[in-house]
Amino acid sequence: MPDPDFDITSLSEEQQLALQQFTSVTDSELNAAIPLLQKCQWNAQIAITRFFDGDADTVDPAAEAARAPPPPPSQPGRRSETLIDSLSPRSHSSRRQHDQRPDTVPRIVPTPDSQLSRPLPFPISLLLLPFNLTYTLLQRLLGTITYLCPFLPRLLSRFRPSPPPRRRHLNPRDTTARFIRDFETEYNLSPHSNTLPFAESGYAQAFDQAKRDLRFLLVVLLSPEHDDTAQFVRDTLLAPEIVAFLNDSAKHELVLWAGSVQDAEAYQVASGLGVTRFPYACLIVQSPAAETGSGGGAGMTRVATFAGPVTAHDFLAKMREAMAKQRPELEGLRRKRREQMEGRSILREQASAYERSLAQDREKARVKREELAQMEKVGREAREKGERIEEARRRREAWRRWRARDIPAEPGSEVRDAVRISLRLLSGERVVRKFRPEAGVEEVYAFVECYDLVQERPEDFSEKEPTGPEEGYEHDFGFRLVSPMPRAVYDVKAGGRIGDRIGRSGNLVVEKVVGEDDDDDEDEEEAGEER
Repeated sequence: MPDPDFDITSLSEEQQLALQQFTSVTDSELNAAIPLLQKCQWNAQIAITRFFDGDADTVDPAAEAARAPPPPPSQPGRRSETLIDSLSPRSHSSRRQHDQRPDTVPRIVPTPDSQLSRPLPFPISLLLLPFNLTYTLLQRLLGTITYLCPFLPRLLSRFRPSPPPRRRHLNPRDTTARFIRDFETEYNLSPHSNTLPFAESGYAQAFDQAKRDLRFLLVVLLSPEHDDTAQFVRDTLLAPEIVAFLNDSAKHELVLWAGSVQDAEAYQVASGLGVTRFPYACLIVQSPAAETGSGGGAGMTRVATFAGPVTAHDFLAKMREAMAKQRPELEGLRRKRREQMEGRSILREQASAYERSLAQDREKARVKREELAQMEKVGREAREKGERIEEARRRREAWRRWRARDIPAEPGSEVRDAVRISLRLLSGERVVRKFRPEAGVEEVYAFVECYDLVQERPEDFSEKEPTGPEEGYEHDFGFRLVSPMPRAVYDVKAGGRIGDRIGRSGNLVVEKVVGEDDDDDEDEEEAGEER
């Protein structure tokens, strides 16, 4: 702890600026501020972070201060220039161009929990291993003593001051919800009256929403330790005209995000925006002049700033003036985006129409291929059927020529028991022929089947005639022999001799047996005749 009579004038100008920035944000006493700043190598940003997070022992402040950029100069508005620089017109023009550049706002993402504390290197961890083991053993021993003597913690708490409560680190959405909940509780706000339209998301999400929807983003940063915060909230933010204006603007063109610098995210936002005085508010909007910038916040600029206490009238007037000035540019951006969306919609419709036309062409080609395939299939089946019929006819004809040669000649008068049969053929012709009684019924069927060939002379048969039926061929007689009076069917499959089944004589009629193949053939012949 420094001496109460510590002379502040002994500090350098940069150290005094760091001390002033730290006390204005944290509202701490000099006795507490100077030691922490000395530990942090007089880096105000690191000291403020350690003050609110309460984890100054987690990382090495000296190493972090060495890596951090140096603090800003004591008087940023003052410029040092020589006489030659003042007389140079080029320096004046470059300075004016620098002043006219848009105040680009970065997109700030909170530091993940895994990066808040960095593990020590392995050699240092190995050196500290005995101390860690000793600390663990002592902690367990004291825990056992506390469990056996529960009055000791309450007794010891009287002799040491209780540490200030630490704010739990949450994700951005939960942090914003906790801020809104604390804000409504502290200022006695009901859910349906005097409620500000806070965005219930993190800063990065609100930033992206404003950039995506081409809206204004109003960022409000509060420091509960600052004396002007309560007055600013009650007299300015919660003024009826301000509440009505923000609620009406939030419906169409405004996103309101607020946070407390006691939370890590809001503090990082304050550091990124370069905030040095609280309460703080700024209006951010997308500007075409800044779209050529780099980084995640390219195109988002700060057009209005409120640092410190401000009256509701001045706040509302400045907001309306800045929004009215930026609306033409926003309308131009919206018009450009609508044109782009319309162009993309037209391209999508054209692509969709092309896909539909291509699908129709593919369907027509598919139907045509199927029709051609069906026609080829029908033709192939017709050819195969014709070939089968032709082959069946050829084999049938070969069997008939072979069977006609093997039919014995009609017995003469010397055969007294010959069977005389009168046959009425399918053509209506009546034929009378004698058969030997010991011959089978199949011989009568063969005679009828080969009647036209039997009429030929033996010399008409060539030597190349088949000597037997083809292998695997089974002849099917397409008719049956029937005795009309009384009606009796002499089936060839029943076998038997002619003399036993028919007797000495018989009158037989040849009846055609109609099958499925014959029906198909007749149908095809009729269809051909119709064509």
